Amino acid sequence: MRLAFSEQELAFQQEVRDWISANMPPEVAEESRRSRTSHVSKERLVQWQKKLAGKGWLCPNWPKEYGGPGWTSTQKFIFEMEMARADSPYLSSFSIKMVAPVLMKFGSDAQKKRFLPKIAAAEELWCQGYSEPGSGSDLASLRTKAERHGDHYVVNGQKIWTTNAHFADWIFCLVRTSNEGKRQEGISFLLIDMKSPGITLDPIYLVDGTRTPMRHEVNQVFFTDVKVPVENLVGEENKGWTYAKFLLEFERGGQAFGPRLRKAFRHLQTLSRTQMSEGQSLSGDAQWREKMAAVEMEIDAIEMNELMFYSSLKTGDAPGNMGSVVKMRGTEVGQKVTELAVEAVGWYGTPFTELRNYDSNIVPVGGEYVDDVSPRYFNTRKTTIYGGSSEVQRNVLAKAMLGL
Repeated sequence: MRLAFSEQELAFQQEVRDWISANMPPEVAEESRRSRTSHVSKERLVQWQKKLAGKGWLCPNWPKEYGGPGWTSTQKFIFEMEMARADSPYLSSFSIKMVAPVLMKFGSDAQKKRFLPKIAAAEELWCQGYSEPGSGSDLASLRTKAERHGDHYVVNGQKIWTTNAHFADWIFCLVRTSNEGKRQEGISFLLIDMKSPGITLDPIYLVDGTRTPMRHEVNQVFFTDVKVPVENLVGEENKGWTYAKFLLEFERGGQAFGPRLRKAFRHLQTLSRTQMSEGQSLSGDAQWREKMAAVEMEIDAIEMNELMFYSSLKTGDAPGNMGSVVKMRGTEVGQKVTELAVEAVGWYGTPFTELRNYDSNIVPVGGEYVDDVSPRYFNTRKTTIYGGSSEVQRNVLAKAMLGL
């Protein structure tokens, strides 16, 4: 594989960098930079996504026929790299990289015509209704029920850990439509308008310290006699498990981890130069440099693996089992970076709670940006759990790729 960009790819990189520099609103970059997860408010997210949509760059992984830019795998990686470099917030992955591929492959013509243009224009945001209390890694045990009554379903149940449900317009939801046969055979895939009567939300405040209303990240979603038109069923009734597994491949392998890891590592390098240990900066300590070198090599390996992986994909294909490799290694190394950051700032990372709002004017103790180290560490604990825990990924790889 080529380990250097071609002249054309370097020119593309410069084009992307120049355009982002000229078009990203500074308030979007600042809010993203100060966020412990690069998630931002709905106002800032939509503001930035609409600019990208106007350029035709909001959906880099989409086929051209649905409004994608027709980029190569390397161009997509370069785009992700420059977005991370510019402190871009995470785009709406639930919309662009999860439900959209499912609709393209399994949705009806009417569903494609109704939903895909709205996603591509940043006019509607989505969230994911998979996990339930007691149904996380064992997703097939879900109990949210959808009963058909003529031309609509009536949905009752609860979803949990629903990221950005508080500002999503729609939710793609796994529901139980039958109790016959295997548990997986009674699940269906529904598209539900979040404005439907009977949907209520409760915020979940995480250990990272965020307590401000509408600044939280995850929620509980309750469905009480929610009516959903039958035309919002994706594919066939009771075949939702197939569509859910297809979507999970995109959740696990549908994004490049390398660019964000590289950005986090640069932040760690800055901390190494500014934090002191025994009268000298950490960057001058041989043992610390060894730790930094080890994690940098892991990031290098992830980037090379991702470039090889994405280059092997045909446009529109699912990531397959390699998505488990990408997700598992990307999240585990990401946790290592946050652990080193906590080690770097030491006691200065302790009094963080009151400093968590991105727009806080409180000066942190111990230097610039040390106040976000602990929240990032705590928030990142979840990454090796959501989308299938690392233990689940290893079981998938052992069975599907190694035949164990």
